[in-house]
Amino acid sequence: MKPTGGDVAEFVAAVTPDKRRRDAETLVEVLSEITGLKPVLWGTIIGFGACHYRYPTGTEGDMPLAAFAPRKASSTIYLLEGAEPHAVELAVLGPHTVSRGCLYLKDLTTTDLSALRRIIKRSYALAVADEIPGMTITTA
Repeated sequence: MKPTGGDVAEFVAAVTPDKRRRDAETLVEVLSEITGLKPVLWGTIIGFGACHYRYPTGTEGDMPLAAFAPRKASSTIYLLEGAEPHAVELAVLGPHTVSRGCLYLKDLTTTDLSALRRIIKRSYALAVADEIPGMTITTA
């Protein structure tokens, strides 16, 4: 995955439905605040920071340190360490679903933003510190 150089504000302005666009605007603010970085488009993913990763299998590539994607069905927040380490915060987060490395939110107005901030902050800190089990991360 590589940054595509697109205009983040233009991309967010075109997000549909309106609820997802509103959530994308909020997530850009939250992730910018937590990371201290400007958002960059990686295709249809809005990323903050960059790193090179390598798994013990030899698979490697580049990706953002923190990222989300505004999809039609939900906003997808990428958690490199997976959702399991965030069980306490997820219990109070509000309506959501998770997969191995993704947190899906349908509406941020029903989300505990303090809990979400804690999840994103911890996820970002783990990535920056290269403390993701089973993955080696080299920041740019």
